[in-house]
Amino acid sequence: MPPAFSSAQKFLQFQQIKDGVIMLKNKAFRAILMVSSVNFDLKSEEEQNAITYQFQNFLNSLDFSCQIVVQSRRLNITGYFDRLKEMEEKQENELLKAQTTEYRKFIQGLIGEGTIMTKQFFVVVPYAMGENLELKGGILKLNPKIPTLTDETIQRCREQLMQRMEFVAIGLKRCGLSVVPLTSPEIIELLWGLHHPKEAEVGYYPEIIPELVK
Repeated sequence: MPPAFSSAQKFLQFQQIKDGVIMLKNKAFRAILMVSSVNFDLKSEEEQNAITYQFQNFLNSLDFSCQIVVQSRRLNITGYFDRLKEMEEKQENELLKAQTTEYRKFIQGLIGEGTIMTKQFFVVVPYAMGENLELKGGILKLNPKIPTLTDETIQRCREQLMQRMEFVAIGLKRCGLSVVPLTSPEIIELLWGLHHPKEAEVGYYPEIIPELVK
């Protein structure tokens, strides 16, 4: 691991990102689902009531906490600008070249004014190792002791977390939403953008170090 990253990692709450799962320094686990949006105002009253009812049922069915994250920022279209500039330079027709230039400047002006925004929705699903259930006197109780961090324990916790993710995904799909779990590289990009909001709106994301993606 590069020295610079090792130094920066001391200030982060997570210890490892592997197989689409974040392992925090307190031995808790997190997985992230990206969720689509729905234009509620364009739905009929009957459809709105159905969505509300399904979402209410989903919330009532949860026996664990989830975090809903809404990310709103200016749209990053640096790659699109680069392609426009490349087309502009290769264009031999002067009229088309001038039109491409004006179009590029127009889009840059819209972005600069912050009028083109992107909004993304995420659901963070948690699982803590202390949530392991143990049988005492014929009654299932939460185990207050965090078990030793072994490969077997980690795998068992991952399986429990995946079951929770599937449960959440099914509940949200019943509301008419699309749900996709984030992979390790996608989680890294999301966390980088959260810690570097201004840089995430302009330019390219930094290259992900291969050994960090398991």
